[in-house]
Amino acid sequence: MKTALIIDDHPMIHIGCSEMLREMGFAEVLKASSMEKGLAEAGEHQPCLTVLDIGLPDANGLDAIAPLRTAAPGLKVLVFSMNDRPVFAERVLETGADGFLSKNAAPARFREAVRTVLKGNIYLEHELAIKLVARRKERATDPLSVLSPREREVLFCLGDGLELAAIANRLKVSYKTAANTSSSLKRKLGARGLNDLIRIAIENRPQ
Repeated sequence: MKTALIIDDHPMIHIGCSEMLREMGFAEVLKASSMEKGLAEAGEHQPCLTVLDIGLPDANGLDAIAPLRTAAPGLKVLVFSMNDRPVFAERVLETGADGFLSKNAAPARFREAVRTVLKGNIYLEHELAIKLVARRKERATDPLSVLSPREREVLFCLGDGLELAAIANRLKVSYKTAANTSSSLKRKLGARGLNDLIRIAIENRPQ
């Protein structure tokens, strides 16, 4: 008996997805509106598929992926979100989801996504996949393409040897903003620490 779990806090999503999943042969479709309830349902009923929203009331849905898989080994995770930007889709897949689908997609795309992840394959809409490939090519030629203008400013200030307090003063932002931006730079650029960021800034400073 195939069981699916929908974790989303929008009742209309529950209704629409439940109908399609039952048409596809799922004998039971469970519903949860929070991460806490979703984890409980997954542990108790061991679904083979979860349709997961990111904007849950009690947590970021991305943080639920690993605990869901622990609760229900073998679970396939299809993220269903309003956010259809390539950078977001990339993050979803890197977090361990089996597929990503925009809530603006047609019902046929939803069915295709479910079939794909259940077969053990990764699902990404064709148009989004093309954008993601283009983004990765751009990043390969320009490692700083993933950064916002503010992040670039902070990075090059670090390359100039400035400490966070001095950066905050130069850019007229709070110390907390400068510190948070530095943390974001480490995550986006895969830097292990401040010295790595300084090296990257020096190596990629515009001529």
